[in-house]
Amino acid sequence: MIHKKTYYSRELNFEGRTLHMEGPISGRKIHEYDFHEGLVAFRPPEEQKKALIGIADLPEGRINAVIDENTIVGYVTFVHPDPLERWSEANMENLLELGAIEVADEYRGAKLGTNLLEFSMLDNAMEDYLIITTEYYWHWDLKGSGLSVWEYRKVMEKMMNAGGLEWMATDDPEISSHPANCLMVRIGERVDNDSIQQFDTVRFSNRFMY
Repeated sequence: MIHKKTYYSRELNFEGRTLHMEGPISGRKIHEYDFHEGLVAFRPPEEQKKALIGIADLPEGRINAVIDENTIVGYVTFVHPDPLERWSEANMENLLELGAIEVADEYRGAKLGTNLLEFSMLDNAMEDYLIITTEYYWHWDLKGSGLSVWEYRKVMEKMMNAGGLEWMATDDPEISSHPANCLMVRIGERVDNDSIQQFDTVRFSNRFMY
């Protein structure tokens, strides 16, 4: 059944502490947790916390998070593509976008991004979905990481591979504007061929007609 949500949890050890991964968590649960002040990649922490609450309460919205005591220190979001994005043109109930993944700096040594993606795919319901993510080099923390564009791309691709997402070609103008940008996709085991074909018409919408 599309949009079925089953709660999962798992423990991680980090520097002598036990962290908890859980999800998909509700907006109410997010509200009850503190939100780490270092989660600033997209907007100020309090605003991002409100945004996550909104996503969590959507029928298809999924937030998986890492909790240290009572504080969210990392998260990943899955939601239908934004109506303003090319990918929404597919108009597919079983298309989800990995919209954001963020980990507070002091926890990056724990490979929480990789762990979150592996954890997210433990949910058998994800086999009903075609999951995409779009990677743009101008969103990457090149300065903070000290990595080059291509080194960062390699790290991102390896992390996404942990969640079963693989590189796919596209003629999307934004992605095609720089060779480091990429589209990555995971096709669930129960996604039908019609859905795949429907997605492919959006993935390559500028084919020349001969």
